[in-house]
Amino acid sequence: MEVLLDFLVTPQLFLLVLVVIVLKISIKFVPQNRAFVIERFGKYQSTKEAGLNFIFPFIDRVAADRSLKEQAVDVPEQSAITKDNISLHVDGVLYFRVLDPYKATYGVDDYVFAVTQLAQTTMRSELGKMELDKTFEERDQLNTNIVASINEASGPWGIQVLRYEIKDIVPPNSVMEAMEAQMKAERVKRAQILESEGDRQAAINRAEGAKQSVVLAAEADKAEQVLKAEGEAQAILAVAEAQAEALRKVGAAADTEEGQKAIQLDLATKAIEAKQAIARESSIVLLPDGSTDAASMVTQAMAIINKMNKG
Repeated sequence: MEVLLDFLVTPQLFLLVLVVIVLKISIKFVPQNRAFVIERFGKYQSTKEAGLNFIFPFIDRVAADRSLKEQAVDVPEQSAITKDNISLHVDGVLYFRVLDPYKATYGVDDYVFAVTQLAQTTMRSELGKMELDKTFEERDQLNTNIVASINEASGPWGIQVLRYEIKDIVPPNSVMEAMEAQMKAERVKRAQILESEGDRQAAINRAEGAKQSVVLAAEADKAEQVLKAEGEAQAILAVAEAQAEALRKVGAAADTEEGQKAIQLDLATKAIEAKQAIARESSIVLLPDGSTDAASMVTQAMAIINKMNKG
């Protein structure tokens, strides 16, 4: 037992333990996406990145361990006043990451708290530039403006704001009721407009139908009249051609001896019919001398025809 105690307190063992302790203090394993800020005698010395790193024991120390990953911070709900003097309650989420561990350590005491407060004040400032309706319609533009303003102010802190998302915009109850009434009126207005447009289109369709009906009826009447006129013209032409043919045949027949006799017989018949007609129409009939004989009347008619033929 005494031999073991003597061995433990030997200078060699003491030196071995001291070396192990020194190595443990000197070797630093920095995880991925993290950075260690090293101080020597209380003053900034260097920034150690991911991997195996060495520091001087007892004189160097890890002053800060900074995460380089993207971080999400909930921005608490706050009150803001719009350009048209409407009070709103707004909250959001801020996404950022550390670009420079040195500035994040020495540029600001608590960069998370600082960037959160900056996001709140910037959001109030941006909302004050917009009217209530625009805050709902242009939320993306509002987020973009907030990110640009925060990045401009947080540069000395070594922080880069990636994006800002507004979660909820809650106006007062009176404004909510007015907005609901407005939306209801807008829906009624759209319904009335659609109904009137439907009536208008229906009236137009009916008018177009009536117009087409009138046009078609007029075209049908025109076609009927054209066909009727063409039919009448063809009928007249056919009658004229038939009469011309009949006259040609009569003329050809009259040029013969038999034709002359037929003409004499026809004239005698017509003369007798004419006298009968005159006798029926009047109680007194005056006839020239020699005209009581049908033969003499026929002879007179033939004499006229012969003169015409000679002429």
